[in-house]
Amino acid sequence: MTAQSRILLINPQMTSRRSARFPLSLLTLAGALEKTTTCRVIDGNVDREYWSTIEQLLATEHYDAVGLTVMGGPQVQSAIDSSKLIRRFSPATPIVWGGYFPTLYTNAAVNAPYVDYAIRGAGEVALAELLEAIGDCDKLGRIAGLTWKRSSEVVHNEERRSRDDRTATPLPYHLLGDPRAYLAKTFLGHRTATHQASLGCRFRCTFCGVAAMFRGATHLPPAERLERDLTWLKESLGADSLQFFDHNFFDREEDMVPLLEVLARIQLPWWCYARADALLNLSDASWKLVRQSRLRMAYIGAESPNDAMLANIRKGTSSDQTLAVAELCRRHGVVPELSFMVGPPDDTEAETERTFEFIRQVKKVNRDSEIIIYIYTPLPPECLPKSARVRAGARPLRDLNGNLLRFPTTPEGWTEKRWVDYSCHADAPWLTERVRRRIRNFTTVLGCRFPTAQDVRSPAWTKTTLKALAAWRYRFRRYDRPWELALSRRLVRLANPAVTSL
Repeated sequence: MTAQSRILLINPQMTSRRSARFPLSLLTLAGALEKTTTCRVIDGNVDREYWSTIEQLLATEHYDAVGLTVMGGPQVQSAIDSSKLIRRFSPATPIVWGGYFPTLYTNAAVNAPYVDYAIRGAGEVALAELLEAIGDCDKLGRIAGLTWKRSSEVVHNEERRSRDDRTATPLPYHLLGDPRAYLAKTFLGHRTATHQASLGCRFRCTFCGVAAMFRGATHLPPAERLERDLTWLKESLGADSLQFFDHNFFDREEDMVPLLEVLARIQLPWWCYARADALLNLSDASWKLVRQSRLRMAYIGAESPNDAMLANIRKGTSSDQTLAVAELCRRHGVVPELSFMVGPPDDTEAETERTFEFIRQVKKVNRDSEIIIYIYTPLPPECLPKSARVRAGARPLRDLNGNLLRFPTTPEGWTEKRWVDYSCHADAPWLTERVRRRIRNFTTVLGCRFPTAQDVRSPAWTKTTLKALAAWRYRFRRYDRPWELALSRRLVRLANPAVTSL
């Protein structure tokens, strides 16, 4: 290795250019490496010719490694195609996968011949150590959180303890070319920027990739750093609103107050992830700060009206808290965006109908509540920490015919439609066509009766028309065969928050 390493960091295409957001994971890595490493960043969501860009850079410049951040779902195929291109064009260049997919599905990731190393969990320190250790098996074996190949043997090094290894210096936005290209028009404003303040979550929900990745750790930023970063986004970049991609923004009140004070001074409308119990535990003084900070919407995982199920998946909240937080948000002018998981493996139809009725209760409490409906697709048992698997009583999952589910063992396997749908909580192998249709029809009626406030493209008259068309169906629970609503929704292209970010 040379004294100054060189690495090419790639964000494979996952979304449309219009929906592109800052590749915060790559910027965080580049910021942590900048003192010892020259970094180039390619974002496939913005650079539609990014394969050609990869070829050009590998042909004209030397890189000690290429790193790809990989989410489960649609991005896996893009990551495969990019990695095969790199391997074909520059066979000797080591390829590193990091992010949620190799963290949760490590064996599947390293089973690919085009993946040399997989970093599990946060990669700021592990990647720096890897760049110093490539070619030295003794050093490689000492890098916590690394999975690698020694000849034909796959080696899983010890876990890396979760900590905040982010640099205190500002993120290197200049590596993206023009950062203003990432400012998007949303319901929050005309130039919405994304940011990540905190990392991790101290809760251990068994269906959540964040819980499996961070194992109950939460890391909040110093208030001074948050104010510096947000001030730059507002005054230098021209952002007029913020979307926080924190895993869970609200934590303990005493830790949140300094951050809320910063947001109250910055005065930009914002959106974040939150928990019902955390919001309910805020004092009146803290809620005053929330109002002053201009929080517009909070994404809250309600998950289920079944308290026994909530306890089993270790959610840590109750259905009563969901109703209470909907009312609390109404009083304070914050829209609760509540996500629900339907179609669980046990008592599928009854639990799904129970959730539909509970959603109606939520709408009575706060009709402005945004509702997101997902299929309940828990993480494969092998992805859970052993302690969590024992405590949660996780058991093997089976398909509709009672056959044991066998999850893919390669990245290619995870690109099959049924597994992409599983990763994206869009379908599950134990669902009957009757249940799928019922979920689809209810979601259509609900979405037309209460069009999302996040849709900034559809004119007001189309939403009014959809509401009128859906009113009788919603009132009388006539969800079956809503053909007129499905047709109208396709014609107006109403946004679906479940598959689009703001």
